[in-house]
This record gives sequence, structure tokens and C-alpha cells, in this order.
Amino acid sequence: MTGTCHPRFPFGPEIRLRPSRPTPYRGPVLKRIEAYYDAVPRSSARAEEFGPLTLFVREGEGWPFYARPALGHEGEVPVAAVERVRARQRELGVPEAFEWVAQTAPGLRAAVEASGLTVHEHPLMVLAGEGLAVPEPGGVTVRMLDADDPGLPSAVAAPYAAFGFPPEPGTAERTAERITAGLTRLAAAFAVGAEGSAALAAGQHQPVGDVSEVVGVGTVPAARRRGLGLAVTAALVADARARGAELVFLSASDADVARLYGRLGFRTVATALIAEA
Repeated sequence: MTGTCHPRFPFGPEIRLRPSRPTPYRGPVLKRIEAYYDAVPRSSARAEEFGPLTLFVREGEGWPFYARPALGHEGEVPVAAVERVRARQRELGVPEAFEWVAQTAPGLRAAVEASGLTVHEHPLMVLAGEGLAVPEPGGVTVRMLDADDPGLPSAVAAPYAAFGFPPEPGTAERTAERITAGLTRLAAAFAVGAEGSAALAAGQHQPVGDVSEVVGVGTVPAARRRGLGLAVTAALVADARARGAELVFLSASDADVARLYGRLGFRTVATALIAEA
């Protein structure tokens, strides 16, 4: 899903359209997404268990992770469990943040809100079919980047710039390591004929087995409203499918942006929730 304070940035706000019509979520699909959400942080974080909740604690440098329902937990979550996790997050000096899917953990929201956190809703969308092609914007080329691509630092920085803050030191190097390890795939848009120019938009998908999530799509402010975020997302979808991803999903920042991703074949199947202090 897409948060505001970790590597899964909110999706580009540059185009506002009417929301897409939600489709009924399917239990097996959400179970696969739940398994993915439990697996993806484990490549760079340790898991601390708090009964019905799991707190992921990053190992090494990088943006901190979050807490979420323990995989397979069903039923209510006591407020005390949420407060224990929050106390541990304060002890670690990381944001007091939780992420989950409303339909698979319906008992968590009340406990989180009772503890004093604010909950934000985001459409959770799954790609139907192979995805729809979109024309590449004029004067721009969109490409996948390898770990040694000279455009990688600016591609990593572009989504941060889109939302008004710089990447942490070492982010480009860590992204290159993840690309080499097969944990991340990076796409970016560059101006044609401008060798050495900075990326105008970029995003990632993060494969785990046959599931991948599109994350961190952002366009620098000066290049918005040109369809670059959509073009980057289309490239990520094509790459994910080419590499064997059977399930491709993302979380949009709001219903208007969800309508935009609907043009690529994404359909709303559930609601992703992010809670923060």
C-alpha cells in the first residue's frame, strides 16, 4: 500500500479524475496480498511479534517500517496491543505507524483510533488482465534502470522531490543493491535528447514470487500534467508481467487518482488503511 512516510510514496497527484467504480474484493486475492505484505519487509527488517500485531523494524539504514496485523490473525485487536506496539516504536525512535487492509482486519481500526492515531483510507487496486498500453508522452523516453544506470540517482530522487523532501543519504545506493538482488525494479522518464538530465518521473515495483506491488510513483513538480506518472506505471506493469508476476497491485492516494490508474486496467478491490500519530 502507499504511505506518506516510507518508501511506498503516495501516487502522483498531478491528474484528477472522477473515481473508478469499486469491484467486489475476492478473498483469495486479498490473502495473497496479505502474504505479500508480510513477506516484503523481511528482506530488510526483523519482525517483532505483539500477539495479533507484527512490528517490522528496519535493519540498517533506510526509512523505518510499520506495524500491521500478524499474518493469519482474525478477529478483534485489543487497544492494549496497539499501545504496546506504539510504546515500542517510541522506544526505537521510529514513527508510530500501522498499515493494513480494512477487509482482512476489520477489528483493527477501532483499536487504532481508540489509541489516538489518525486513519487514512486509500483505494487498493489490482491489475485486471495484462494492463493497457498508453502512448509515451512527447519528448520523453521511459526506461527500466539497472543498478549501474547513470540516471539512477535522479530517478530515486524524483518521487521524493514530487512530495517536497529530499531522499535520505544512501538511498540511491540501497536502491541499486535491491535492484541487483532482484528485490526492486525501477522505471523513470527522461527528456529525449538531454543526455545527463535528471529524471522527470520515476517509480518502482517490488516483486516477491509471483506478486508485485507498484510503489513510489512520483513526478517532479515542473513536469506534472503530462501523463508521466501514468507512463512510468505502464512501464512497471509491463516489466512485472514480463518477469512472471501474476498479481500486480497498488494503493492510490485517493479515489481521483484511482480513476487514473483505472486507465491502465487497475480495479479497486479493497481499502488500504494507514494510521499515524
